[in-house]
Amino acid sequence: MSIPTDVASLQIMAHVYKREGLQSIFNKTVESLVEQVLYIDWVGIYMYENLDHRLVAASSFEDDLKWECNGELKFPITNSMEEEIGMMVVRSRQPIAFDVTDVSTLETIAAAIGQESYAN
Repeated sequence: MSIPTDVASLQIMAHVYKREGLQSIFNKTVESLVEQVLYIDWVGIYMYENLDHRLVAASSFEDDLKWECNGELKFPITNSMEEEIGMMVVRSRQPIAFDVTDVSTLETIAAAIGQESYAN
């Protein structure tokens, strides 16, 4: 079990359920995951606008670690009608950094972001 991921998840979900506003939720998500989970080095949230993918929040806008990461997970952000409206990307410099509990917790976070996106 990944306790740091669970701690970050609790912080993020509290923010989601307080309905703090989408940009605040996006910022809290990337901030909490990078600060709480030592092996997560970069997080970005992309939202789709027509055919464009817009980076709306990131732990670093200057360096996305795309060429330095050894592990990357992508989670679709879907609304309540199951339409994909964005993507959460998580990167690690460490090989084999993520486990099954990380995946399920991060899927839950992406789903909550999607539902809140639709509510706003």
